[in-house]
Amino acid sequence: MDRLEMIDKLRDKLPAKRFEHSVGVEYTAGTMAFLYDVDCEKAMIAGLLHDCAKYVSNDKKIRKCEKRGIPISECEYKNPDLLHAKLSAVYAKERYDVTDKEILSAINCHTTGKPGMTTLEKIIYIADFIEPNRNILPDMDIIRKEAYTDLDQCLLHILHNSMKHLCKKGAIVDPLTQETYEYYKKLCKD
Repeated sequence: MDRLEMIDKLRDKLPAKRFEHSVGVEYTAGTMAFLYDVDCEKAMIAGLLHDCAKYVSNDKKIRKCEKRGIPISECEYKNPDLLHAKLSAVYAKERYDVTDKEILSAINCHTTGKPGMTTLEKIIYIADFIEPNRNILPDMDIIRKEAYTDLDQCLLHILHNSMKHLCKKGAIVDPLTQETYEYYKKLCKD
């Protein structure tokens, strides 16, 4: 299935605002990929499909992951919305014929991040946060500039702000997000 077919199919599956967001991430990922010498088509497909399972109810996310043997952490059982990244990677493969492991991995880790991310994985994580339709969050102007100058610093900035926001509202921070933050904090300090 080519990217234009994916766009048409996705438009029918997602609510209008989620589709608009996905197209924004596709565009942003494409511009970042061009700058960082990453395959633009891969970045655009990963950006487009990163939330293709976001619309699935939390109960169904758990059931669909369990049925497919996808590991679910204690944190994900408590906050099943986090599972949309893993399930989106599965849907990208099953419903959109994506077989490229780099694309699937970038979709899979776009919510929590992971230590030692590839450039494509960083691009999708960051593009999801900075795309033009996104609500303006604290430091957004700085983060958007960092996205085009220093991926690791940008990633660290987003992780820091996200964890701060989650802690402030009393939400659980996924241990993988914490581990990712610590990894990039050390990397950027060295």
